[in-house]
Amino acid sequence: MPNRFGLRRMIARDPQEHHRVASPLELFFDLVFVVAVSFSSSQLHHIESEGHLTTAIGSYLMIFFAIWWAWVNFTWFASSFDVDDWLYRAMTILQMAGVLVLAAGVSDAMEHSDFKIVTFGYVIMRLAMIGQWLRVASSDANAKSTALRYASGIFIVQVFWLLRLLLPESLGLASFLILVVAEMLIPVWAESAGQTPWHRHHLAERYSLFTIILLGESILASANSVNEALDLNEHVPALLMVAGSGLVIAAGMWWIYFSRGQHDLIEDMRGAFTFGYFHYVIFAAAGAFSAGIEVAVDSILYESEAHRFAALTLSLPVAAFLLGVWVLALRKSCTRNLQTIYFAGVGVVLLGAFAHPPLSMLIAAVGVVICAATTEPGRVAVAS
Repeated sequence: MPNRFGLRRMIARDPQEHHRVASPLELFFDLVFVVAVSFSSSQLHHIESEGHLTTAIGSYLMIFFAIWWAWVNFTWFASSFDVDDWLYRAMTILQMAGVLVLAAGVSDAMEHSDFKIVTFGYVIMRLAMIGQWLRVASSDANAKSTALRYASGIFIVQVFWLLRLLLPESLGLASFLILVVAEMLIPVWAESAGQTPWHRHHLAERYSLFTIILLGESILASANSVNEALDLNEHVPALLMVAGSGLVIAAGMWWIYFSRGQHDLIEDMRGAFTFGYFHYVIFAAAGAFSAGIEVAVDSILYESEAHRFAALTLSLPVAAFLLGVWVLALRKSCTRNLQTIYFAGVGVVLLGAFAHPPLSMLIAAVGVVICAATTEPGRVAVAS
């Protein structure tokens, strides 16, 4: 029951709760991440089109960590302690504001290595999480030790994120990697004091929904290529091939990801960390795939600097996605023969890196179809 201020005690939810699905607030929360992912993918496309492949990949992976880690922390917290009172909603909206601040700084960070705005947005999101964990500590005696570890760990690391802005640029990457490790060790340390009661079906659904959001970016990129063809009336067959191949690749990636129910991967603590952390590879690859489509369009329409490695910008993220899903969900359930065929499909995708668009995308689409053919659809990763 709410108290006189309209607040509920933030105690653990039942991890066996029936029919647990994503709440309207969680779906609303995801909308701002659509913006952040779109900005980072768009910026990745622009930098790759200028011919700076290594710089583009490095800066994109750094930005995507901030997006992914903020989303992961909210998602797992909500699975355990969502009380949906007015303060919980307000703190969640504050985190959303932090995401928008971060998104506003994506261009400066990826083009000029200026991470001030991104860092401020990220810290806003993380400080809001401290408030949520302190509520847990004051409400749930069983989770108090774990909650205080989360709150204190997050606070200390945020101080160092802000101090990192004072370091010379030469120490930027090293300090970033150290703080990434520190962030990812906080849950390991906190959960050792007592496991939070996350709901595995709910979490599998949340990760599934975010995967669909990321693949939606590639559908948009494919649609844009059709618009380019119609507007310019140039290279129409090639651009239509890009659009068609992009749709087939996205559909194949969706098919493969949803071919196995993934809630069984989150049964214990080790599985939970593997599932949660390894999705960085899958999510980042899915987000970069849309940029690869845009680069392919540029290489057809314009003599861009990316022409010489346009196919690589698509083949690499698609292959990374396929390998990521295999490691996480498929390797234990596929026979040896099916695994051989699956890896042959990944090889075909990578072979596309040696061709020019749109042929490279057609080759990648064939590779994805080969991989999808080895999976059995129907056992989707949402709550049952």
